[in-house]
Amino acid sequence: MKTNEAVIATLNSLIETCKDGENGFRTAADSVTNNQLRMLFNTYARQRAQFAAELQAEVRRVGGDPERTGSSAGAMHRGWINLKAAVTGGEEGAIIAECERGEDAAMKNYHEAQELDLPGPVQTIVERQYRQVKEAHDRIRAMEKATH
Repeated sequence: MKTNEAVIATLNSLIETCKDGENGFRTAADSVTNNQLRMLFNTYARQRAQFAAELQAEVRRVGGDPERTGSSAGAMHRGWINLKAAVTGGEEGAIIAECERGEDAAMKNYHEAQELDLPGPVQTIVERQYRQVKEAHDRIRAMEKATH
C-alpha cells in the first residue's frame, strides 16, 4: 500500500489533469459554433470539475492539502495548450483533434494511477473516473475520425 504522501501526490496529479481538462473543454465549448458540440464539451468540462472535486475530497479525507488548479506546465504537457492555437483558426476539426490529444494524456495519467497500489476506496474512484474518461476519449476520437 502506498504511503499517504504518495496517495496524496497521485490524487493531486489527477486533480491537475481534471482541472486542465475542464479548462480545455470550456475553451473548446466557447470556440465552436455547432450547438451539439458545444453542449458535449460543456458536459465534459462539468464532468472534469466534478471529478476534481471528488478527488479533492479524497485528499482531504487522507489528511492532505488538495490541488486547486491545473498547472501551466502540466497543461502544455497534456496538450491542452495546443487547443488555443486550434481555436484561433476556428476549425472544429482541429479543435476536436486537440481535445482528443488532451484526452490521450488524461487517459495515460489515469492509467498510471491505476497501476499504483492505492487504498481500496481511492482505487475504486480512480477506476470509475478512468472508465468515464475513456468513454469521453473514445467518443471524441470517433468524432475526430469522422471529420477526416
